[in-house]
Amino acid sequence: MKSQVYFIPADGKESPESLSEKARRAYLAIGLNEKLEEDDFLALKIHFGEKHNTGYVKPRWLKGLIGEVEKKTPRAFLTDSNTLYIGHRSNSVDHIRLAWSHGFTPDVVDVPVIIADGLIGRDVQDSKGSHARIKSARIGSAFLNSDALLCLTHVTGHVQIGIGAAIKNMGMGCASRAGKLDQHSVVHPRVSPKQCRNCGICPDYCPEDAIVQAEGHVLIDDKKCVGCGECLVVCKFGAIKMRWDDDSPRLQEKLAEYALTIQSHFKGKVGFINFLIQITKDCDCMARAQRPIVGDIGILASSDAVAVDKATADLVIARSAGKDVFRAGYDRDWSVQLSYGGKIGLGTMAYNLIELG
Repeated sequence: MKSQVYFIPADGKESPESLSEKARRAYLAIGLNEKLEEDDFLALKIHFGEKHNTGYVKPRWLKGLIGEVEKKTPRAFLTDSNTLYIGHRSNSVDHIRLAWSHGFTPDVVDVPVIIADGLIGRDVQDSKGSHARIKSARIGSAFLNSDALLCLTHVTGHVQIGIGAAIKNMGMGCASRAGKLDQHSVVHPRVSPKQCRNCGICPDYCPEDAIVQAEGHVLIDDKKCVGCGECLVVCKFGAIKMRWDDDSPRLQEKLAEYALTIQSHFKGKVGFINFLIQITKDCDCMARAQRPIVGDIGILASSDAVAVDKATADLVIARSAGKDVFRAGYDRDWSVQLSYGGKIGLGTMAYNLIELG
């Protein structure tokens, strides 16, 4: 059976009021609003954009749909989880201040900003996985304490998985810092001796006693380390480093499994809105303005993450005269996350595209 994907042409040069109305109509089309009950906690999952980035979904574009949400429940909130890398989104205080600086303030969006995995990324719940790559998904607790989820996604390219859209926003974006480490790496963290201050904090937090203080810096015992990521979270000096997994298909499969674990929690009360505006080669974690790789296309919405991402890719490639601009960026086969998502029951690549008049 084909999934329904709704489409409204849109351009970033339109007024915020025009884009807000289009996003509102796209949201209402997918039927999530009708499923909301009084006092439901609704997590509006978004990427607030790194400092100096300009591609993120703008807060004024969301006023219309938030207005519809607030007719059903006063407990909606904008949210994201903290990052693995040290920066303006690696702890909740800096993360919220960055969101404010990009306009996500109560006077504009009328809902609070809550960082889902707590102050430094340790507010986490485990949710059991059931597939080949993930046995236990480490997810920001605010997501698993919510009743419904709406993913608001700025579509971009991505250095590791080719395309960052709804599946990535849900699968990676709802994961805690430990969950991000779980997806990105197949080996344990390492220590940078030059950056380590040998302060003694990380050994106190290691649940497996895998970290010991040596001369000048700490050491991680790979035989004891279970890859929980606690040391990454508590190190204030950026001395604990990830060992990145460059196996893109494996990462995409982990991503899809995380997304399925999260989606399953909401029992159908989930929706996805993709903004195909200022589509860039790199994701919004890049702390700079980026040029678009294709002209603005519009807004897509669906209750199926796989279908909305497949429609996204199809529209972008069609707009690029058949050129796969996502694969041109980093030569990654981005379709793995879609095909694997279909295989495990996350969604389907078969869809009907319905343009809203």
